[in-house]
Amino acid sequence: MVNKDFFLALNQLEAEGKIDKQLTLQALEGAIAQAYKKEFGEGRNITVQINEDRFLIRVIAYKTVVDEVENPENQISLEDAQKIKPSYKVGDIIGDEISPKDFSRIVAQSAKQVFTQRITDENKRRALEDMSQKEGEIVTALIRRIDSGAIHLEVSGMQMEAVMLPGDQCKNETYAVGMTIKVYVKSVGTGTRGTRVLVSRSHKDFVKRLFELEVPEIKAGLVKIRKIVREAGYRTKLAVYSDEPGVDAVGACIGQKGIRINSVVQELHGEKIDVIGWCADQALFIARSLSPAQVNMVKVNEEDKTAIAIVPDEKLSLAIGKQGQNVRLAAKLTDWKIDVKPMSAAAELIGEED
Repeated sequence: MVNKDFFLALNQLEAEGKIDKQLTLQALEGAIAQAYKKEFGEGRNITVQINEDRFLIRVIAYKTVVDEVENPENQISLEDAQKIKPSYKVGDIIGDEISPKDFSRIVAQSAKQVFTQRITDENKRRALEDMSQKEGEIVTALIRRIDSGAIHLEVSGMQMEAVMLPGDQCKNETYAVGMTIKVYVKSVGTGTRGTRVLVSRSHKDFVKRLFELEVPEIKAGLVKIRKIVREAGYRTKLAVYSDEPGVDAVGACIGQKGIRINSVVQELHGEKIDVIGWCADQALFIARSLSPAQVNMVKVNEEDKTAIAIVPDEKLSLAIGKQGQNVRLAAKLTDWKIDVKPMSAAAELIGEED
């Protein structure tokens, strides 16, 4: 069968990057073969030949020449074969081209359905493969619907739906259908219900990726993030350092006049971010971790990894934070149990030590 328009359409779609022509032709071959076998017998030996240069699609059914026919679908008697061509002998393979008129409407419809399904399945497979490479990265997505608290999004540039569960949403943010937002791809996989892409805005690595986008020194490896702790929507603390002489890790993350960190804070809708310079001196690192509070002194107990931080009396509530959030995050960042005390209690503590 000749279908010039079909091939020209394929070429156009491939040029536009919408399909893989070879993949489409392979799917078409399989669809025609499957539909023909369904109509005329699963045991039939057939091939589908596609000639792009001549715009031809040929369907060939094969039979083997035998003395006695046991399987009419794949065999032909020597007598009947020689009526076609006298030189045929037992063991020869005879190919018979099937005319399009031999395809019933049911066969044609079946071929179309199989072809469409194979293309759909392959597109899904490729989309999943592409999406898997985005795992652990930030993508842009459009909110399509909100169902029982779960947000369903369409990932930009991909035929793929993602889901942001309630636990992956930030409490200080409001979401609405039609909004375009950035999300962190937590996981991509397949299960009994098909492909499942989970995304998040509350994940601590969402903040990490945002800083990588804003701070070239992090992307280049000049500044490294030691650890991030986060209570999404409220506060994040990240410890950074650099092995490169002359590189100010904290300054690089903040940027001139705070432009870099402000970009991240804006994306996080005002979430507070403390950028802390990591150091091997545990007492100093603990003092820094309590930022934005000023710390006068830190006493550490190496055996049980506990520390007492002394702060000015008027800074006590700032060091502890609302509902203990600041000191709680500092403890997670340093892996030390931290007890914050006011300066007025310092003399008593020192006296106990003596």
